[in-house]
Amino acid sequence: MDNKIILVAETGSDISAELAEKHGIYLVPMHVSMNNTTLDDGAFPPEDICEYYNRTGKVPTTSGSSPGDFEVVFEKIREAHPDSPILHLAYSAVTTCSYQSAIVAAEGKENIKSFDTKHVSVGQGSVVLEMAKLIDENPQMSIDEALKAAQTISENTKMAFVTENLDYLRAGGRVSNAVAIAGNLLHLHPCIEIVDGKLVAKKKYRGAMNKIVPKLIEDFIKNNNISTEHIYLIRVQGLEPETQKKAEETLLNLGVKNFTWMNIGCVITCHSGPGSFGIVGRVK
Repeated sequence: MDNKIILVAETGSDISAELAEKHGIYLVPMHVSMNNTTLDDGAFPPEDICEYYNRTGKVPTTSGSSPGDFEVVFEKIREAHPDSPILHLAYSAVTTCSYQSAIVAAEGKENIKSFDTKHVSVGQGSVVLEMAKLIDENPQMSIDEALKAAQTISENTKMAFVTENLDYLRAGGRVSNAVAIAGNLLHLHPCIEIVDGKLVAKKKYRGAMNKIVPKLIEDFIKNNNISTEHIYLIRVQGLEPETQKKAEETLLNLGVKNFTWMNIGCVITCHSGPGSFGIVGRVK
């Protein structure tokens, strides 16, 4: 349909270019700065971030999408779909300027709305992908109906992840040097959850990643009453194959019918570092 809702999200949603093309989702670049140069998220591999950290001991800084970034995408959509409503499902507004940038870019333009998903990374991406499927099944859906559905999906989406070590959190100033050293020595992995749009450290797991990931999965599904219909698994480059295998085995043992691995892009790699793991699911 020529007037079907068009979805927009930031590249920080970690929706791959292939999935975006498949579902007709438009991605707006977020940004990463290193070597006094600012690059678009997705324009280079996450491995470059790890190489930069290993060489300099510094974590690249990240920034949200600008109004100009959104204007470029909105104009592209209008050229291809002049009559379609545009719905921007935003990266958590308390973590970046992207949501506000989209509001600014939409001023004076008709039929464009933004909604704060209060999620980041694959949490946001899963909301966007679920909405894309819903719109495909209901092409006559109005923008107001879509907003209501997006709110319900967002509220029922849960995400948690653990970092392989605390070096990137320390280098980025998110934990003290003493806490990072102690955490690494004791093999402690804080579980980060998304609460009302904010990244909050919750339970600490202790041990090697291939030991704690199965426990994290069990706790996540049980404590959040997560549906076993479909789970998203998050991997940052460097996650060991053995850990990935243990994650899949745990899901199968818990009766999870379908799961999808999602690769993390540059923005979250800056915050988590290599070898990190996460999980996203929906409340029953």
